This record gives sequence, C-alpha cells and structure tokens, in this order.
Amino acid sequence: MASVGMALFLLVLKIWASAETGSVALLGSLADTGFDVMASLLTLFSVRYAARPADDDHRFGHGKAEALSALVQVMLVIVTAVLIGWRGVARLGSGETTQHPEMGIGVSLIAIVATGALLVYQRQVIKKTGSVAIHGDHVHYQGDVLLNIAVIIAIALEAFLNVRGADPVFGIGIALWLLWGASRSARMALDQLLDKEWPAEKRDRFLAVAAKHPQATGIHDVRTRSSGMHDFVQFHIWFDPKMTLGEVHDVMDEIEHDLAHEFPGVEVLIHPEPENQIHDHIHEHQKP
Repeated sequence: MASVGMALFLLVLKIWASAETGSVALLGSLADTGFDVMASLLTLFSVRYAARPADDDHRFGHGKAEALSALVQVMLVIVTAVLIGWRGVARLGSGETTQHPEMGIGVSLIAIVATGALLVYQRQVIKKTGSVAIHGDHVHYQGDVLLNIAVIIAIALEAFLNVRGADPVFGIGIALWLLWGASRSARMALDQLLDKEWPAEKRDRFLAVAAKHPQATGIHDVRTRSSGMHDFVQFHIWFDPKMTLGEVHDVMDEIEHDLAHEFPGVEVLIHPEPENQIHDHIHEHQKP
C-alpha cells in the first residue's frame, strides 16, 4: 500500500512536470513511474492471492501468481521503453529544447526524497516478512533513485551548460535501462514458472542441515523449487535397514524440525529407504 500510494503521488507530479518542461528524460521517468503504479498494484494483488493457503484445486498453493504478474509487468515495460526510445530519437532531429528546467529538477528531487523514505520502510518490512515480492519491488525502487538522478543531470546539461541533445540521449538511455530491467524480471519469473532449482549455495546449505543427523546415512534425488514466497523440497534418505518404521519416522521428524529452524516455511517431503539400496542415479550427498 505504501508503494502504491507513493507511486500515484509521483505519477501526478511527473505528468504535470513533463507537460510543462517537454523533457524526454523526465518523460522516461514518468513512464517508469507509471510502470511503478502498475507493478505495485500487481504486486499487491498477486501477493494477496499467492498468500492463500493450498486448497483442493491448488495443492501446492497459489504462489506462481506472483510470477505471472511479473510477466505482465515485463510486457508493459517493453512497450513503454520502445515508445520512450522512439520519442528520444524523434527529439534528436527536431531541435526542441527543455522548457522550465528548474521545474523538472525540482520534481526529480522530490521523487528522490519520497523514494528514499519508501526504501527505508520496505527494508524494515523485508526483515520482518522475508517477502520475495517486496524484495523485488525494493530493488526496482532503488533503480528509480538512480533514474531520477539521471534526469537531473540530463536537464542540467542541456538547459544550463548548453549541451544540445543531452536530454533525448538520456531519454534513450533510460529506455535501454528499462529493457535491461525487464529482461531480469522475465528471467526471474520464468525460473519460478519452470520450477528452476534453487541456487547452489542455498541448496548446499539445505543438504548440510538435512544430512547432519547421525542416523541418516545418505541423501539422494534432491529436488527443489520455489513458488512465490513458498519453497518446496523433496529428497530420498537412507537409514539402517534394521531400524523399525517407528524409529525411522522419529528421526525424520527430527530432521524436519532442524530444517524448519534453518529454513522456515519450506515444505519438505522425505522418502526413506534402506541403506545401500541400488539406484540408477547419482548419489548426491552420501556420508563417508
């Protein structure tokens, strides 16, 4: 809600400033703020939907709604970036100059202060919740601070130092920056939709915790994936074949307790097997 409110405030402010100044760089910043409004709204509703518990039709929950909303955002950014780039190229050959530069700089300074306050608040929320969606929003708004700084430089170069073409060139640069950000968001969304494995460092930490129990002699067939803010892991684990089913179950409960402490919220599915069971696959984490 804080992101949506701040983005709407800046959107109104930049619409007015863009109309008054004619700055392409400020127009790019305005378009990015328009995307911020859409992104924050999509994040708000997708996080609310993704947080719904699993039901009979969605046994793994609704977490992938976040990734789907991210792909919609990517399409909006691509269209916006193309339009800004086209406007910048057209402006280069027109000889137009920025009007009322002090207005554009003032609005950009207000945007920097407002975005900085939001970043401080978001950092506190991330520490309390660990939300992946809010973290992505946080990274995006960090880029917005740099974007507004670029707008100030572009307007100052053209209006006060008489560097002709600085404003449209910066506008084209902003369009390219938006496309780069869109490609990163698309990769992250597709990774979740295609159930990409966790990063190696996180996966290795998980295996280290899972394998440390003295009665677990080896782990294999580890599969990991993420869906929104929810993580899922399944693996096979070897036990002494002389152990009873009750003893194996108690050890598995202890392993799950250790994993829940180190990786809160992760849903774990463990398949027990007798030690030295022959398989046609690679043993991933067997103890010596």
